[in-house]
Amino acid sequence: MIIENYLAQFTSTWPSDAPVAQVRFVVLDSETTGLDPRRDRLITIGAVAVQDGEIRLDDVFEVMLQLAYNNSSVTVHGITRDEAREGLSEREGVEMFLDYLRDGVIVGHHIGHDIEALNCALERHFGKTLRNQSLDTMDLALHLNDDGAFAGREMAQGFSLDGLCDMFGILPHDRHTAGGDAFITGQVFLRLLKAAQKAGRRTLASICVPYEVAG
Repeated sequence: MIIENYLAQFTSTWPSDAPVAQVRFVVLDSETTGLDPRRDRLITIGAVAVQDGEIRLDDVFEVMLQLAYNNSSVTVHGITRDEAREGLSEREGVEMFLDYLRDGVIVGHHIGHDIEALNCALERHFGKTLRNQSLDTMDLALHLNDDGAFAGREMAQGFSLDGLCDMFGILPHDRHTAGGDAFITGQVFLRLLKAAQKAGRRTLASICVPYEVAG
């Protein structure tokens, strides 16, 4: 039923000309056991909603998934062996996330990996993939840099998440946890949205354009 309800959200969803302030963005981060989405597994999923220029602290999500074993890629996120065994099943965790996500526009830094990891989990259990529109904060930062939106600021080294935090004066608290990184990315996203508005990027389509390096 959750899958059907999720898919039904897309019969009518955010149009490309939707004003940015109206859109429900879901800032997502996930931690995985490795970098191969088909072989590795999700450890945690964290998300926070951004709407009307605010991080919605009443609209957050975080879940830990069950792992039969623990390794260095799990413990680096501060997760103990017992915690890794006591989480929800992957199927339950992904269903809960879809129920939370609905048709929100997914936002994240290098978000492609998170989306691919979730898609692999969805395919394993339901034969489906995510239908949501998505936005990479690195792409948006690069577009805004080309727009001249950061003139006078010390540029973020490589536009990494840590570099953007430095540029915007954001304290990277609780880094390398799904919930912590989602909240940090949400703060960066708010700064980027303000810059986008000043640069005339006020619709969903104008901030969701993938960045392509010339040449």
